[in-house]
Amino acid sequence: MADIDVLKDYERFTFADGPHTREVFRRGTGPAVIIMHEIPGLHPLVVAYADRVAAAGMTVFLPSLFGSPGKPVSTGYALGQMVMNICIRREFNAWANGKSSIIVDWLRALARKAHAECGGPGVGALGMCFTGGFALAMMTEPSVIAPVLSQPSLPLGKKGARTIDSSPAEIRCAKRRFEDEDLSLLGLAFHGDRFVPPGRFQMLKETFGDRFEAIELNPEDGARGTGMPPHSVLTIHLAGSGPTKAAEARTIAFFRQRLGLDSTAPEA
Repeated sequence: MADIDVLKDYERFTFADGPHTREVFRRGTGPAVIIMHEIPGLHPLVVAYADRVAAAGMTVFLPSLFGSPGKPVSTGYALGQMVMNICIRREFNAWANGKSSIIVDWLRALARKAHAECGGPGVGALGMCFTGGFALAMMTEPSVIAPVLSQPSLPLGKKGARTIDSSPAEIRCAKRRFEDEDLSLLGLAFHGDRFVPPGRFQMLKETFGDRFEAIELNPEDGARGTGMPPHSVLTIHLAGSGPTKAAEARTIAFFRQRLGLDSTAPEA
């Protein structure tokens, strides 16, 4: 199967805002959810998760931020994209300097477009790994009302262990909106994930209190035989049943409740 075939059921368009232009893949009907892929790119397991979100009654927008759309994960592909995004591409900020990535401005513009086209009370946003914190930084865009951080891995290094790749102003805005608009933040990660130091979730708990719902999974809960330590909760390490599948179901229930499709939030 050709790489792009996993996206054959998606409408494909190019979206430009400011200095950035990216391809976006769209599928479904109902309120919008922007799903930001992990390293190395918009691979088939990210698309499979998006398919399930679309089947639950939402319109998914998959921006291709780096890598080749539809290309399967491999060690060489992942390492190449990691080096390129950390060391070369200026639109991504991987280090602890109190700033979000420049590409977040483009993502906020995509959220405005998605909300205008799909309607509803607002837009959901989910980031994974390298893009994990983007959904929090996007909260300065009023249309974003349902942020999910899956294994948020930036900033890198010990200095960033109790931080996330959002500026103090973005964090203050999110905190204010959570209280004023009765919103909340969902986070997912495996215990012991070296890319998600425990201090990061602890900081989010201290900052947002009960507005931050943390789903922290044991390593043995992840899918086995991947050749990689447990990391990608909703994709590579998503098991067919058990706690990771329940975590996936919680993200979809979170989107449905926040975007007005369900009147109450189901239990995880």
